[in-house]
Amino acid sequence: QVQLVESGGGLVQAAGSLRLSCAASGLTLSNYGMAWFRQAPGKEREFVAAISWSGGYTAYADSVKGRFTISRVNVKNTVYLQMNSLKPEDTAVYYCAVGDREGSRSRAFYAYWGQGTQVTVSS
Repeated sequence: QVQLVESGGGLVQAAGSLRLSCAASGLTLSNYGMAWFRQAPGKEREFVAAISWSGGYTAYADSVKGRFTISRVNVKNTVYLQMNSLKPEDTAVYYCAVGDREGSRSRAFYAYWGQGTQVTVSS
């Protein structure tokens, strides 16, 4: 049974930082691409960042480029999202996903999802 567990969310002031973690079990993470998506109240779930199976390719939404960094440690079966210079508009539930080997921006390519972790950025 595949399980993804996110952690690291919380309340932070604008300009602050958080690091999200996503620990996977039930599969060998090194065979898969990973991604982070987020969903704010009343909005659709949107792409944030993706990383290929090897870590050699990464992609970011324009809204987070230069502020967020996705990384992975395959021996730990874990992917991370370092979030710096946070803004109130980054407030959302953040989800990690496993799927497309090369790291797609599309939700359709991800078969497994975590339950999400809340990130709240105060102004």
